[in-house]
Amino acid sequence: MVALQGIPIDAAAVMSSVLEGILYGFSVLMCLGTIWTFTYKRHMQDVNRPIAVVATLLFVFSTTHIVVVIIHLERGLVTYRDTFPGGPVAFFADVTQVTFVIKNAIYTLQTLLGDGVVIYRCYVVWQSAWIIILPCMMWCGVAVYYFSQASTAEIENFFASRIGHWVATFLASTLATNVLSTGLLAYRIWIIERKVSAVCTTRRKVPILRVLIDAAVLYSVALGSSIICFSLWNDGLYVMGDLIVPIVSIAFYMVFIRIATSQNNQHYLSNVSRGATETEQRKLKQHPMQPLIRRPNDSKSSLGDSPKVATHSLAY
Repeated sequence: MVALQGIPIDAAAVMSSVLEGILYGFSVLMCLGTIWTFTYKRHMQDVNRPIAVVATLLFVFSTTHIVVVIIHLERGLVTYRDTFPGGPVAFFADVTQVTFVIKNAIYTLQTLLGDGVVIYRCYVVWQSAWIIILPCMMWCGVAVYYFSQASTAEIENFFASRIGHWVATFLASTLATNVLSTGLLAYRIWIIERKVSAVCTTRRKVPILRVLIDAAVLYSVALGSSIICFSLWNDGLYVMGDLIVPIVSIAFYMVFIRIATSQNNQHYLSNVSRGATETEQRKLKQHPMQPLIRRPNDSKSSLGDSPKVATHSLAY
């Protein structure tokens, strides 16, 4: 095989497993936070079921992926360490291993699900099917291209092989789909908030636009790092490939938790202000304001000479 730059591939496998385990822990906590946010003090009929389904699927894919990664690592370092031709390095470089194929299939499904959610958000905001035609074509192209190339078995040089070209195309298409969909979504929200801000002076504590951009940047940085590793023929690509799976989940959960938290805070503040207004109205009924009446024959009827009346009038 051609000598590749960067860390050894067996070290990359260990590193990716450890880092993915850390990110998976964060994604599990954020998944629980998402479920709690949308179910706390709510009836079952009020729960947003599509969100619950997507959150569950992301959790299932992430869990399955890390389990397969651990099995793949155990086979390469323990089970077939002394029996596989070439040792662990050759085992982890073999893209025809069942565990390698399975974990990449899960990665593809996770990516397609995340991109599909972004495209759906774009459709909901624009309320037009025409605006998402190009993102949908790119999304379908990613799916078709993966499943048409999944059975390729070239292992002499991954980065120069047909599978390597698929990986580069897949990463570029996924990045383009995410950037395009998020850009359209952010532009539409920016236009709407700009129109609303001209009428209403109240601002959100956590702007939706900033939340979406944060999630898109997180995902785009991971994809961009993968593309850089591929262009440099660096085995860090294996690390980033495993890390993207929990990153997709974290980006999804981050959006919904922050938006739901912001909505709950606004709902709480509106209830508090409504309650304060009702209390003030009850006080006004119990202690009606007494008007100041200037009597022509009474020189002590002015505001300056009647502090008690003036104070009582301004108290409520």
